Amino acid sequence: MNGGILIITYKHITRTLLIGLTVIGFSFITVSFAQQASSIIVYTAAEIVTLDSDQPMVEAVAVAGDRIVATGSLDEIRQAFTDQILTVDTRFKDQVLIPGLINQHEHAWLTTLLFIAEILSIEDWVLPDKTIERSTNAADYRERLAQIVAEHSDPSEVLYTWGFHQYFHGELTRADLDEISDTIPIVVLQRSIHEQIHNSRALEYFGIDQTLIDRAPESIRAQTNLEEGHFWEQGQGLIVGTVFADLFRSDRYLPALQEAENYWHAAGSTLVAEPGGSSSPARLEMQNQVLGDAQTPFRMYYIADGRPAVANFAEDQVIAETEKLYSAAKGTTEYLPQQVKLFADGAMFSQLMQMSEGYLDGHHGEWMMDPEVFAKAFRIYWDAGFQIHVHQNGDAGLDMVLDNLDANMQRNFREDHRTVIVHFGFSRPDQVDRMARLGAQVSANPFYPIILADQYSKVGIGAERAQEMVRLGDVVRAGVPLSLHSDTPMASGQPLRLMSNAVNRITVGGNLAGPTQRISAEAALRAVTLGAAHSLRLEEEVGSITPGKLANFTVLAENPLKVSPETIGDIKIWGTVHEGRVFPLQ
Repeated sequence: MNGGILIITYKHITRTLLIGLTVIGFSFITVSFAQQASSIIVYTAAEIVTLDSDQPMVEAVAVAGDRIVATGSLDEIRQAFTDQILTVDTRFKDQVLIPGLINQHEHAWLTTLLFIAEILSIEDWVLPDKTIERSTNAADYRERLAQIVAEHSDPSEVLYTWGFHQYFHGELTRADLDEISDTIPIVVLQRSIHEQIHNSRALEYFGIDQTLIDRAPESIRAQTNLEEGHFWEQGQGLIVGTVFADLFRSDRYLPALQEAENYWHAAGSTLVAEPGGSSSPARLEMQNQVLGDAQTPFRMYYIADGRPAVANFAEDQVIAETEKLYSAAKGTTEYLPQQVKLFADGAMFSQLMQMSEGYLDGHHGEWMMDPEVFAKAFRIYWDAGFQIHVHQNGDAGLDMVLDNLDANMQRNFREDHRTVIVHFGFSRPDQVDRMARLGAQVSANPFYPIILADQYSKVGIGAERAQEMVRLGDVVRAGVPLSLHSDTPMASGQPLRLMSNAVNRITVGGNLAGPTQRISAEAALRAVTLGAAHSLRLEEEVGSITPGKLANFTVLAENPLKVSPETIGDIKIWGTVHEGRVFPLQ
């Protein structure tokens, strides 16, 4: 601290009120307690990066229970707590403390695919017990898939594989899969998980036939192709309940959830959020068992998917039906109240984004919610005071989202709505300016250009637009609030790697994608801590090492603001402190 008094009123040990005053030429800390803490632990470290503008770097942080009660020098803290039991913990003396990393947008049920399905993807996947090398061409993909099928021991069990991408692996149809096996049910989950392809045996296994498709609305039928065994976007919704009930059976899901928990902890996460995740009661109960228990080293937050309520209930019932979901979370899992996720256009990994200038090969994007349904849903939740998170990937999809935001701001003005543009695949400079004017913010996946820019420059998109995907530099310069996310398994669920992606923008082919869209290490660190907290309306609780907030820290071997930018993603993680409890990596 430099020249200031920090007064802390400690209420019931769980809340603090901070008042900062300036005193010229002297600095000390005064602490008064409404209820006395039994003990205070003071952590020292080689460096402590707070992201608190009043004290960006400190020597020590004092913790009582689950809260930070003071930051500053060790001497200052000792002087302030003369009447308290004070324990100095030096275990981090060679480490760096940063605010607890936040995985702003994850999917528990989809992350478990890394531990359930056979991975055949376009990038390497480093898992706790193995590394699965990428497959980048059609011949390799088919050869390895055939080998996986040949090793599949039980023909009565469906073989699930994930990671297929047609722009790398070529076209794949029901007939192609039948050639590999017509006796083993095969389900190929596309890299985006917004599409799936079945062989004939899998269609038979799940009872998927033309009668089922004919009963669906036209917009859903249009996104199915039974002949090719192909179902995408809304069409996938027709079969996904049946397929996923099998894929995520308890005997698979429970151990995979434990693997996912370990995976996020190893990434230094102290908070994980899942916007628009599974609302299956069975899956949520299993998630409660694993992610909601007392030993989970992070808190798991859910954001409701608004689509089911809008599709199945009258307008005056939508909010009540959405809020019914809240009771499904237990333990250290909970729903964020008055927050909802909606969906605009199709997936980046499928090239089904809605693009204002179309695609080079003439194909077109898809809507995940028909525009009129989206407008209705946006209005209902807006008028109920909900914060709205919107899945968006194409610039035409972004136009639709911003048009709805603009119309509702004019109709029913809200000052602090925090509408979040999620993924932010493609945009235009004018849209960034418009987001700033409308008070929107961005939660971006910075891995998109790393894995896709090279290939999309050649196929579908073209070099100019591919360079500008996920234009973070423009967002930061415009002052639009920014967070980063992985959307695992759309990217590795490691916030430090997201930082590296955003800072460096070096593609898998070694090219620099959009140099003007790189951001600083500090901006990237904020985007996986304080910015992520702000996007979830949790900035008063987490996101910086500030007195009054929860004691959430990630413990690193090096300072990500000082290392060479290209090494940020490789910084060794010691473990975490979550709400005052220390969780080293095993």
